[in-house]
Amino acid sequence: MKRQGKGESCCPTPAFGGCKVESLVTVDERGQMVLPKELRDKAGIKGGDKLAVIGWEKEGKVCCLSLIKVEELSTMVKGVLGPLMGDLLPKG
Repeated sequence: MKRQGKGESCCPTPAFGGCKVESLVTVDERGQMVLPKELRDKAGIKGGDKLAVIGWEKEGKVCCLSLIKVEELSTMVKGVLGPLMGDLLPKG
């Protein structure tokens, strides 16, 4: 396994462009954090929305976290599994 260089990200380079640091947040002593209003507005996140937390592990430690709106994750999963399930189901 290739060793991570100093200042090098552990996360795989995404296949899509446009990834950037949107903001910095602080986790309080209870483990809570606040997403800035500008970021919530830009991402269309409203109170009560569900977000999936996706983690990437490297050498047994979670090194990167990503938040994905649950409805977006559902769409992605259906896009991948839908064609696979169609291939598995008997053709009638």
